[in-house]
Amino acid sequence: MPDASPPDPRTLTPEFAFARAWHDRLGLVRGDDDWATGLWKQNEPCVVVTDGRHVVLDGEHLELLPPSQAPPGDRAVLGEGDGGPTYLAVLVDEVPEQSGRVSTREAAAALDPLGGSLMAHAAGLANWHRTHPRCARCGAETVAADAGHVRRCPVCQASHFPRTDPAVIMLVIDSVDRALLGRQRVWPAGRFSTLAGFVEPGEALEDAVRREVAEEVGITISTVSYGASQAWPFPSSLMVGFFAVAEGTDIDVDGVEIAEARWVTREQLTALAAGGSVRLPGRLSISRWLIETWYGGEVPGNW
Repeated sequence: MPDASPPDPRTLTPEFAFARAWHDRLGLVRGDDDWATGLWKQNEPCVVVTDGRHVVLDGEHLELLPPSQAPPGDRAVLGEGDGGPTYLAVLVDEVPEQSGRVSTREAAAALDPLGGSLMAHAAGLANWHRTHPRCARCGAETVAADAGHVRRCPVCQASHFPRTDPAVIMLVIDSVDRALLGRQRVWPAGRFSTLAGFVEPGEALEDAVRREVAEEVGITISTVSYGASQAWPFPSSLMVGFFAVAEGTDIDVDGVEIAEARWVTREQLTALAAGGSVRLPGRLSISRWLIETWYGGEVPGNW
């Protein structure tokens, strides 16, 4: 019988967008207002402008502006990356339509690791600032503080921190080492991926894996093993990737989120993907990495 044990995360090398940070966020000095203000006197291009949904690319790189040319908006310090300037961000309501403006998702597929790291940081902050302008305690308008990483209420003095929504994403395997792929109800025929879902309040990540798999496809999970995580700033998620071993194989899709699910061997997936009847997510996503880690190499085709 094949070994259906999940991979050892210590032996894995995550290879997907936002798999790690490529800049030092300088979190220990953000509270020094004089230090943060002084960074805006730099002369080098170092400012990312984003509304959380868009950025501007200069070829295959982020467009960086000198601080003197940056537009109005909430200001944030991103950090140091490659021995050059300290990178900054201006968080605007909307990036103007112009040459090079692309969605952050498009940019993620094109940028180098440092550029992707900076964009994910800036876009996540922009999405949060845009959607949390008022104090959750008293309703007063808040102001940005701590180099853009806090919003502080001038009325009740409450401090509010950026929101991140954790979600689990998991490749389920069975006792004979087949993988379970699912198709969301809103996806076209042939588009498959791993299962995923948001973590609920008071819930451990492993329990979220078990619950989501049971709810979506009716399968009970025994072993849950961590694989890797991925920042997903579209708008504010953290994808936590797992491998999970199923106790049984009878599939019962919920029909609400998942319309179809199937077990596949490596040989079956090779044929289905090569023939185009199964299309997997692109390599931007951790879901592709989970599948190809189990598969043992690159799978033909993608969305």
